[in-house]
Amino acid sequence: MRSDGPATGRGAYATLALFSVRTALEAVAHNRLRAALTSLGILFGVASVIAMLAIGKGAESEILAQMQLLGSNNIMVAPIVEQREEEVGSQQAATPRKYTPGLTALDAAAIAATVPLVQATSAEVVLHTTFTREGRRRSGKLVGVDSAYFGLLNIGLASGRWFTPAQITEGRPVAILGHGVRARFFTTVDPIGQQLKVGEIWVTVVGVLADRQVAGDAAERLGIRDANMDVYVPLPTMLRRFRNRALLTRRDVEAASRPTGVVVATTGDEEEPEARAERTNYHQLDRIVVRVGDADAIPGVADLVQRLLARRHNGVVDFEVTVPQLLLQQEQRTKALFNAVLFAIASISLLVGGIGIMNIMLASILERTREIGVRRAMGATQREILAQFLAEAVLISVAGGLAGILLGAGGSAVVERVAGVATIVSAASVAVAFGVSISVGVVFGIVPAWRAAQQDPVVCLRYE
Repeated sequence: MRSDGPATGRGAYATLALFSVRTALEAVAHNRLRAALTSLGILFGVASVIAMLAIGKGAESEILAQMQLLGSNNIMVAPIVEQREEEVGSQQAATPRKYTPGLTALDAAAIAATVPLVQATSAEVVLHTTFTREGRRRSGKLVGVDSAYFGLLNIGLASGRWFTPAQITEGRPVAILGHGVRARFFTTVDPIGQQLKVGEIWVTVVGVLADRQVAGDAAERLGIRDANMDVYVPLPTMLRRFRNRALLTRRDVEAASRPTGVVVATTGDEEEPEARAERTNYHQLDRIVVRVGDADAIPGVADLVQRLLARRHNGVVDFEVTVPQLLLQQEQRTKALFNAVLFAIASISLLVGGIGIMNIMLASILERTREIGVRRAMGATQREILAQFLAEAVLISVAGGLAGILLGAGGSAVVERVAGVATIVSAASVAVAFGVSISVGVVFGIVPAWRAAQQDPVVCLRYE
């Protein structure tokens, strides 16, 4: 008999659970409208939980993807217009402006040689030009880079090879194409070894980059290049064969900066802002990427880079040092705050839904007092009455939870499509939401169920 005890006990519990669930289903089916209205609070609360977790997961995935695009532990140095401060009307008496060479390749070399914990630096020069092949022309950007550039920014190679040391040192006319440029100019042939006209110079294609998707807002906010539509050449090739802004004199730049009303003869339109910015830019480089060995030392290294460049530029603030990792961390904190607000809203909805379940169950006890008395008179125990009403509360909560999961998943998809916010509905978030709905049913249903179980059967039978 000892061996049959546990099995008998488990069977009794299973029978009680099945009977309670069946009775709860009958009660809910008998009052479908009331049960549906009662579960609305749980529905919206669970939907909010699903949406919150989906948005949080999507934000985390997006930030990790952006960090992958930027490269870990990188600092970006970009040129800006010289900042000047003077009294109004003091132009004639103003002191002469200090000379600054702008951002140059020597700055990148000085950072690598002087600043501690810097593993590598890479320079970048961007030129707006045109690409031409077999009668097809397209405007685009030519980017001059050195050998470390692709590794620092985690840019992969789909075919071909990277620039060789000889090609970089000698400034040969070779190029690596972005995936989009290859798709537009070399649709039917292998581009490796083919010629592409960049501006007025023909270059030989030696490699093609892997496809790389970059969101427009992320590219603008963090300075991430869309490598798909660019053509890359060695930095010496850019400086020797295309454009070296360091060869311009200060007088040339100041003369070019004056309003000239230049008109483009080919179109008859005024000069475009990008063309004017290129013509008046005195910086040799458009960006320097600095890789730091220790992530904890990034703020300190950024400060040292700022001080070093300020000294090399004679105190002229014509550059900007940014730490993408800190920007992403700030963005992550902002999204975490948004998720916390959404979680608070979801918690309020769940609380209201739970109170609604408790209220309806207490009212249901008054309506079904004679039913409770009859069941007790026929031999039902307090535990069975407790299980019956608790199962009914849990059933209402679970029904609202399942509907909330569907609503939350659908709402997340709508948010992603309409607002452009990345959302990921994971199995873990669905499990959490389902567990929350069960917990709400148990927590807010236990008091009405216990109260029903404590009813006096004699009083219940006499209740009108």
